[in-house]
Amino acid sequence: MSPHPGSDDSPAAGADVLKGLNPSQRQAVLHVDGPLLILAGAGSGKTRVITHRIAHLIDTHGVAPWQILALTFTNKAAEEMRRRVEKLLGASSQEIWVSTFHAACARILRRDIRHLGRHTQSFVILDVADQSSLIKECLRELNISPDRYAPQAVAGRISRLKNQLITA
Repeated sequence: MSPHPGSDDSPAAGADVLKGLNPSQRQAVLHVDGPLLILAGAGSGKTRVITHRIAHLIDTHGVAPWQILALTFTNKAAEEMRRRVEKLLGASSQEIWVSTFHAACARILRRDIRHLGRHTQSFVILDVADQSSLIKECLRELNISPDRYAPQAVAGRISRLKNQLITA
C-alpha cells in the first residue's frame, strides 16, 4: 500500500526535515506563504532546500502533492530532484510535478494548445542545431546562399519578430 503524505507510513513523517540545514536553508524550508524562488550558486544546497521544503509542505501543512511544481533548468537536475523527493516521501512523490522549465512549458502548451486556436498537439520544438538546419534548407529552397545570411542571424531576426507579435 502506498504511504500517504503526513501519515506515519510516509518516509518523511516524523523525520526532521530541518536536520543538517543552515539558518538560511531552514528559513527557506519553513517558508509557507506563497511561492519561493531559490537563487544560489552551484553546490550551495538548492536541491536539498527545495526537496526538504516539498516534504515539509506535504507532511506538516497538508499540501497535496499534485499541487506542487518544482522547476529546474536541466534534465539531470530534474532527475536528481525527483530522486531526492522520492527518498523523502516515497510513493506520494509520484504526484509532484518535477520538471525542467522547457519540458513543463511544452507539456502545458500541448495540453492547452486549443486556447491558441490550434487543433493539434503534434508539434516539434526545435533545438538550435535543428533550427539552423531548417533555416539553411529554407534558404536553399529560396535559392539564397546560406553564406549570404547566417542561419543564426535569421533565427535571431525571426525571434525578434515573434516577440513583437509579427507573424507574417
